[in-house]
Amino acid sequence: MACANLVKLNAASSSWIGQKSPFGQRSQGSSTRRVSFSIRASSYTDELVQTAKTIASPGRGILAIDESNATCGKRLASIGLDNTETNRQAYRQLLLTTPGLGEYISGAILFEETLYQSTTDGKKFVDCLRDENIVPGIKVDKGLVPLPGSNNESWCQGLDGLASRSAEYYKQGARFAKWRTVVSIPCGPSALAVKEAAWGLARYAAISQDNGLVPIVEPEILLDGDHPIDRTLEVAEKVWAEVFYYLAENNVVFEGILLKPSMVTPGAEHKEKASADTIAKYTLTMLKRRVPPAVPGIMFLSGGQSEVQATLNLNAMNQSPNPWHVSFSYARALQNTVLKTWQGRPDNVEAAQKSLLVRAKANSLAQLGRYSAEGENEEAKKGIKTSSLNSTVLSRHTAREQPEESSIRTCKYFQPKTIPLFHLACYLLSFIHLPGKFPKP
Repeated sequence: MACANLVKLNAASSSWIGQKSPFGQRSQGSSTRRVSFSIRASSYTDELVQTAKTIASPGRGILAIDESNATCGKRLASIGLDNTETNRQAYRQLLLTTPGLGEYISGAILFEETLYQSTTDGKKFVDCLRDENIVPGIKVDKGLVPLPGSNNESWCQGLDGLASRSAEYYKQGARFAKWRTVVSIPCGPSALAVKEAAWGLARYAAISQDNGLVPIVEPEILLDGDHPIDRTLEVAEKVWAEVFYYLAENNVVFEGILLKPSMVTPGAEHKEKASADTIAKYTLTMLKRRVPPAVPGIMFLSGGQSEVQATLNLNAMNQSPNPWHVSFSYARALQNTVLKTWQGRPDNVEAAQKSLLVRAKANSLAQLGRYSAEGENEEAKKGIKTSSLNSTVLSRHTAREQPEESSIRTCKYFQPKTIPLFHLACYLLSFIHLPGKFPKP
């Protein structure tokens, strides 16, 4: 990493030296002091930006298979298999060698064990992904532990030794990383937990970029609780404001990161369930208020949603243009049917791989806003029909509010005499770049 030293004048050199200051006190002294500060210039910057763009490519998303061995064991137990390395390797081979997977999947998050594993034919899983034009990624956090001084909340371990581990993962072929921390709404969340989550994510992101890995920033807001969707929105805005403040403080390159947020939904125990259109509306509102357009991709986690619901929600969010690539980074929402189809039997591998392609294609279409539920179950067809009806009503309502074509041609709404002077001044000032840090929430 290289640094460029810049020099700026401190406040004592401003035009009101020796005069009455704007703050009601006279400045002391008339000397000008030079203050230096540094800007990060990582040797990996161009590569990071290109990797992020590759992952955030149209019609593609991320397959998350970074479950720990313990979690993977629970999945295997659901179909009657023991949690052995052989069984874990067999399941991962099924997923990562699916023919044509790269048409819908741009990145795959791996657990450390998987990064070093190979197929039964001796081909590294990383090479299987590359052959499909899929970028290999790696889970780098060390899990959650209780956070002392909090409301029974958690914090994420893994910063110790992260730089050396990241450098080794890069050598093994990984090009992006994932760090998951969580925020619980029923537990508060406390200011301590939010700050700890944001700071840990920012330090991880900076370390990852210094070692050539695009960091996926994931503060998962858990679905637990009976709170309404407005409460989720409130917490999400607070969390992401804190996250971006500390990302900026740690000089993270926004063009070289990806986000993995939770969708803004009511609590899982809330009496009223939200439609896909409502979830899309609240989620996009939160993102537009908090996420800079410099970020190339928003890769949503499914967070316990059903396969179909996760697809419907993603499709609803892509019915209008967004400043970022809005896509998916799903685990269970891509794998549940695969696991049930496979059942640990070698003769079911082909059928299981086809079921993976079905779900991957459905979410690919949802990323493009073209999911139609064709060939899907009744839940999907009902959901897409409801969403279409809501969109039609909204379109008619919007059409009634649009100015006539002749009004647009004559610039009726942009004549200088109709614009208040104050608003015009604000508009012109918006083109002036004022240097400074990202505002603290």
